[in-house]
Amino acid sequence: MLRKYFRVKHVAIAGGLLLFVVGAQLLWNHDHPAALPIRETFTYNCNGNSESLLCLEKSYQSITEQKGVAAAFVKLKASYNTDPAVHANCHQLAHVIGRTEADIVNNVDAAYAQGDNFCWSGYYHGVMESVISRIGVNNLPKALPSICAPIAAQKPYSFYAFNCFHGLGHGIMDVTSSNLFASLAMCDLLTTSWDQQSCYGGVFMENEMDEVNPDHHTVYLKTGQPMYPCTAVADKYKEQCYLMQTSHALRVADENFSTVFSECSTIEQSYVDFCYQSLGRDASGNSNSTISPTVSNCMLGQTEDAKENCVVGAVKDFISYYHSDKQANSLCEALPSAIQPICQTTETQYYATF
Repeated sequence: MLRKYFRVKHVAIAGGLLLFVVGAQLLWNHDHPAALPIRETFTYNCNGNSESLLCLEKSYQSITEQKGVAAAFVKLKASYNTDPAVHANCHQLAHVIGRTEADIVNNVDAAYAQGDNFCWSGYYHGVMESVISRIGVNNLPKALPSICAPIAAQKPYSFYAFNCFHGLGHGIMDVTSSNLFASLAMCDLLTTSWDQQSCYGGVFMENEMDEVNPDHHTVYLKTGQPMYPCTAVADKYKEQCYLMQTSHALRVADENFSTVFSECSTIEQSYVDFCYQSLGRDASGNSNSTISPTVSNCMLGQTEDAKENCVVGAVKDFISYYHSDKQANSLCEALPSAIQPICQTTETQYYATF
């Protein structure tokens, strides 16, 4: 579930050309690259409490402040497969690195230039959180439509553009104190449906992150209603909500995929396939994109439609995780023959977008 949720993975935004203006005030300087920041000289010590997310966040903030982004990612990548706490919270920790660097350099281009797409572009989402924090919630409605406009114009409907709009959703949740409905309404100020949908996804992802993040709190996830808030939001938000929601539902169900498949089958018919695809992402994410357990979990679907859509979500996650189609091809080959065609078609189409 997002690799313990944070598993919606996308190609990173590289070298952003963003200009943030509120009235005549230039909020971020793009005329000249930022000078190399002066790093702090301390290191945060977890003192035996390395499993604490708050401690890990402070530790990676300290590494970024002291040694820079590259050193922080060296540490993150080295710890990813050896430290369960880092593995489970990798996307959040990448957020911390991006947010910290953006705060230091005060320059989007300079922060993006040092970025890394490891852990599903969390770094870039963190940069956007810092940017939106500087704009402020009161100025944001006026500034919001122009924030990602240069990127969208340069590479429309690309992962490059997606990460900017998706990152806006994360940042909006941050400045609205995790007010999900207010954040979705803010996303509505964007100019196209594609921009809005990308932003909605960031809002719902941040809501899921808040469930396990000690720095934030969400009131928009309920143990007794595993599909809430998807059941409560307007129809235009539901697709992005259900594409995220099974990570929470699986936590509630003690990781029982059969139970959540059944829950997906009971929601509004128009969104059932998205719920199954969300389970596919989780099937891949829970197993570190390992073929056998991913296949086993997707085959728990009670119908062919459930299984096929689970595979759609899983094969996309494999491609995003490995940044390759090789492992995705192997996943397709391991499936029952009747499901292989939709897996292979999805793999071909999705990999082409990279």
